[in-house]
Amino acid sequence: MSKGQESRRVFAVLGTAVFLLVVPGTVVGLVPLWISRWHVQAPFLGFTPFHVIGALLIAAGIPVLLESFGRFALQGVGTPAPIFPTQYLVVKGFYRYVRNPMSIAVVSVILGQALLLGNIRVLAYAIFVWLAFHLFVLIYEEPTLRKSFGVEYETFCAHVPRWIPRLSPWREGSE
Repeated sequence: MSKGQESRRVFAVLGTAVFLLVVPGTVVGLVPLWISRWHVQAPFLGFTPFHVIGALLIAAGIPVLLESFGRFALQGVGTPAPIFPTQYLVVKGFYRYVRNPMSIAVVSVILGQALLLGNIRVLAYAIFVWLAFHLFVLIYEEPTLRKSFGVEYETFCAHVPRWIPRLSPWREGSE
């Protein structure tokens, strides 16, 4: 690895760590705290298992978020931030199942918080965040990735869904 590539990788790891703390930290941590004050209310529709389902969504979302962020830095050699994008298209890990695992993980954690806390305003916020991600993906991310990675990205899109994960992992060249 050349000195320039090594420097880029270090910057990618540091930039990704900062981005993770600032953006998902705010979206998943601070905003739900401001909305709910972490006050647990009665479960939605009086259905107590919603609290457990919420905890499971949080527990499932956090490792997906962390793994996906790490993959961006180490394999993509860039960050999720548009100002320092990846050099390489990331198609491994959770990206073999769904094109936007970071966004799904963030929404899962917020939805989990809504269910765990029984807070309708956090639930509305989760829907708002998903809609914002969806618009960002359609308007900015997908056109940018098509321009940056061309046929490689088109092939990825043809085999890996945007939001609903595949049941089995996609392997390049297998379909």
